[in-house]
Amino acid sequence: MSEPPLLAVDPAWYDTHPGATVGVLAIRGVTNPPTHGGLNDLAAALEADLRARLGDVPRDILRATPPLPAYAAYYKRWGQRYHVAMQLESVAQKGKAIPRVAALVEAMFVPELRNLLLTAGHDLDALTLPVRLGVGTGETFRSPSGADLTVKPGDMFTTDAAGRVLSAVVTGPSDFARIGPETTGMLVVVYAPPGIDPVAVSTHLDEIAANARLVSPAAEVVGREVVNGGDRVIG
Repeated sequence: MSEPPLLAVDPAWYDTHPGATVGVLAIRGVTNPPTHGGLNDLAAALEADLRARLGDVPRDILRATPPLPAYAAYYKRWGQRYHVAMQLESVAQKGKAIPRVAALVEAMFVPELRNLLLTAGHDLDALTLPVRLGVGTGETFRSPSGADLTVKPGDMFTTDAAGRVLSAVVTGPSDFARIGPETTGMLVVVYAPPGIDPVAVSTHLDEIAANARLVSPAAEVVGREVVNGGDRVIG
């Protein structure tokens, strides 16, 4: 059986976020053990690299590391800071460890911290395709911690085909279609504001797919889309 279309883009996204890029990746045949030695090794190597390169640099230089300025400009529109930038500071300069957590989460988080590209993960079998990329108008959803949240008007966000919010850039992921111990299919969404090369998003997806195959060698990419300003630029 062929997979349904992976991504549908709301026309409003074209006009509201020219130059932005969103990547979507669907993988089946994954497993999600509580921990994985190979991913833990990747996390340890990244910690050492970040501390060696960035551990002593002034904060303003750290925050100027690409692509952080592009995210800072985007989040500033809503009076927020980019949380991945804060995580980078914590790991590189404050000695905090990258969490060794469920394998599929770590498979995404290590590339997220390496490439500094905002990444969300969802259980592919819990949602209905296609994923819909749109512009927020105040949609409500519940966070993984149980808080009631609202998509900021104008923010980039995704839902499944049934209209259930998956994640939004500023307010984060919902509790719907969360990756868990029984997950066998994963959906990854990468959000990049204007100023970030679409090729960087594509390479980031490749790294996540490689990490998934490190955990589950039989894992198969069944869908992949990268859109920039509404154009599908990379398969």
